[in-house]
Amino acid sequence: MFISKSLRGLRDFAFVLAATMTVLFFLLRLTGDPAVVLAGEGARPEQIEAIRVEYGFDRSLIVQYGSAMLRLLQGDFGKSLVDGTPALEKVLASLPATLFLAAMAITVNLLISLPLGAWLGQKQEGAPRRIVRGALTVLQGFPGFVVALLLINLFAAGLEWLPSIGYGGPATWILPVVSVVSFLAPKLIRVVEANTHAALAADFVRTARSTGASDGWILWRHVLPNALLGAVALIGAELAFMLTGLVVIETIFAWPGIGWLLVQSTLNLDFNVVQAVVFVMVVSVFVSNAVTEAVQALLDPRIRVGGRAAS
Repeated sequence: MFISKSLRGLRDFAFVLAATMTVLFFLLRLTGDPAVVLAGEGARPEQIEAIRVEYGFDRSLIVQYGSAMLRLLQGDFGKSLVDGTPALEKVLASLPATLFLAAMAITVNLLISLPLGAWLGQKQEGAPRRIVRGALTVLQGFPGFVVALLLINLFAAGLEWLPSIGYGGPATWILPVVSVVSFLAPKLIRVVEANTHAALAADFVRTARSTGASDGWILWRHVLPNALLGAVALIGAELAFMLTGLVVIETIFAWPGIGWLLVQSTLNLDFNVVQAVVFVMVVSVFVSNAVTEAVQALLDPRIRVGGRAAS
């Protein structure tokens, strides 16, 4: 069952990747003529035409598409039209910055969401919990980029406490991480809260209480692990989102990840780099989803048992 499921996943991934790269290829050709950008302002028509011939842009779209797909199958995305660097190499050089931002955001998100969600999921009610829930509701309505702009205006432009751009050290990490976490945390807190509330009403909690276990021990030893199990899928989805959806945040903070590279390459009509970025994003999402499924199966034996039973 596991092998057949993996093969189906690879087949679906190959189809999605091929369809994505095909649509992207033709959409990029509608954005403009890269030969004009390469030639620069004031270039003569014959200079622009010479660049088209040099890079193969004078050929028909079908011929260009076939050549591009053949190179892709060989792992060759061509060279950047801007600086001549191999396109995939340029993307992979930017990937660690995106992974670093995603790792920091996930870590901070877990450190905030798990205890806060567990606290909200307990039965006690009161003004503090109502205030926190209200704040979460407000945060859920704010996109991450809006929070980013507000933080820049307050802490960078206004108080001048923190830098608003760059990737140079801990001070430059704070605003981008907070911007991402402000968008992700409310969802995870809500899931952990709901799972905690459900787990506290389960039979195993009543059994643990009957043995004299303290509420704190029950919460951290039994309730939270079950709440986290239900949140794994959301955490995996958030990771997949960060590998593809940090374009705006990276652009706002001039964070040198693949999102920022995608924007710059699109503006420069650097087709080869754009295609390499999207390829890496699609592969990253596939790997993220596969890892999430593996972790879920590892943490919950019922998934593995169910899989064998289905086979």
